[in-house]
Amino acid sequence: MTHAPVLHSEWLKIRTLRSLPAALLALFAVTTAFSALAGADAADDPQSDPLFTALSGVLPGQIAAVSFGALAMAAEYHGGALRMSLAAVPRRGRWFAAKATAVAVPVLLTGLVTAVAALGAARARGGAADGLTGSEQARAILGCAVYLMLMALFAAGLTAVLRSGVAALSVLVPFILVVSFVVGDSVGTVADFLPDKAGQTVLHRTYDGSLGPWSGLAVTALWTVAALAAGAWCVRRRDT
Repeated sequence: MTHAPVLHSEWLKIRTLRSLPAALLALFAVTTAFSALAGADAADDPQSDPLFTALSGVLPGQIAAVSFGALAMAAEYHGGALRMSLAAVPRRGRWFAAKATAVAVPVLLTGLVTAVAALGAARARGGAADGLTGSEQARAILGCAVYLMLMALFAAGLTAVLRSGVAALSVLVPFILVVSFVVGDSVGTVADFLPDKAGQTVLHRTYDGSLGPWSGLAVTALWTVAALAAGAWCVRRRDT
């Protein structure tokens, strides 16, 4: 099979597994709702970063993106689905690339729509984004979508390594919610290079750390490439 029908088959799996569209809907709803709430509180804190305030809903919303990536890959490890997929597509690298693409594109597109809606909601509720320039908003919208896509792919790669969506989420969700916020603040600049912290730099108008918006996304991309490479190796060498 060429790449196009393989990608089409993986897209059909995404569409027909109910939990996956639900995860994308949750990504949009949670991010927009929390950004609207943060925008309402922005007037009480003039010292806050208006861009990060307007997109602060990404912090809880990214859990839905991570869940999407983990669940999409984990579906292959239930009921012998992976064996059937590899029987249809013996070239495992081609299959894995199609799976990664089927994960990346929906999250990227949903992330773009979500970022626009979050900025609009924050502006409507409290004017958090009123002082932002067009270039700052464009950078944040694109960066937000790329960041969410990278985190979904990171989760998909880790799931392929662990062969379990539950195991991957058991690692990633506490890491994002606890390590980055609690441990990260106590280890100085090392926290700047954690996959989530690095990528979130693009959500800030001003940044004082060692990474800028695009260099931060590049660090997250390196983490994602490493996870996908490990997952692809496991599929090629271990899984049957």
